[in-house]
Amino acid sequence: MSTRRTESEIQGFQASPDLSRNLQQVLVDLIELALQGKQAHWNVVGTNFRDLHLQLDELVDFAREGADTVAERMRALDAVPDGRSDTVADSTSLPEFPAYERSTDEVVDLVATRVYATIDTMRRVHDDVDAEDPSTADILHQLIDGLEKLAWLVKSENRKI
Repeated sequence: MSTRRTESEIQGFQASPDLSRNLQQVLVDLIELALQGKQAHWNVVGTNFRDLHLQLDELVDFAREGADTVAERMRALDAVPDGRSDTVADSTSLPEFPAYERSTDEVVDLVATRVYATIDTMRRVHDDVDAEDPSTADILHQLIDGLEKLAWLVKSENRKI
């Protein structure tokens, strides 16, 4: 009794519409986080400017790399990522970032809130993603862990004891 399969019996895993939609939401929030992080980076002023300026670059790099990982995972599952600026602006769950210069204290609070909003998106879709594709859920785990660490580092700038 042979266990060999024929070529026609072998197919790659493909994302369902629900998985695609969930990953798309994560993607646009990561892209928006990177954009807002750069906006904050360019316009932050005040006490401890340099440290926060550099921390924001770390956050932006992490969000950009995370967005690329999610988009490439989507392609690996035959889903089509959409990172166009109109799509991101229309579908992100992150609050709008204010214009103009902002104090370091204000930027810390604004950025921490946006990092947690991105994490909330990942946590909201996690169980559905995990049910369909545990490998993709592992990517979400890594992103959540990394973003929670970055949020802690940023928000600690304003913490008083």
